[in-house]
Amino acid sequence: MSRGTLWAGRVISALPALLMAFSAVGKLRAEPTVVQMLTGPFAYPRGTLTTIGILELLSAIIYAIPQTAVLGAILATGYLGGAVATHVRSSDPNWWGALLAGVLVWLGLFLREPRLRELLPLRRGVTPERSGTASAVTAS
Repeated sequence: MSRGTLWAGRVISALPALLMAFSAVGKLRAEPTVVQMLTGPFAYPRGTLTTIGILELLSAIIYAIPQTAVLGAILATGYLGGAVATHVRSSDPNWWGALLAGVLVWLGLFLREPRLRELLPLRRGVTPERSGTASAVTAS
């Protein structure tokens, strides 16, 4: 893996991690605009904001740690999927922001994690070689 690819992955990964961290802090501090949005149009009970903020912050932290980044990406995807559903359910047109954050989670991880690139090759016609097994693709 080139250094440029690794650093691109790190920078792209930092964007959703920081976005989620700042969003979580707003929930944990019960900032008035955050409380108004979540309890108003999104109809979440005020008592759930701390739990939601903790889950969001934990997902971001777990994603930011290289050793737990894959688990963090799965957790962040679940969290952001819920955010998309919340926006769509309340007819809020800003659902695309959470969707974009989810895409950036996986793009950043794809660029910085070579095992993920082996699992999900993007090039056509390339099949990973398995040690000790014959290739399933035969020439015609």
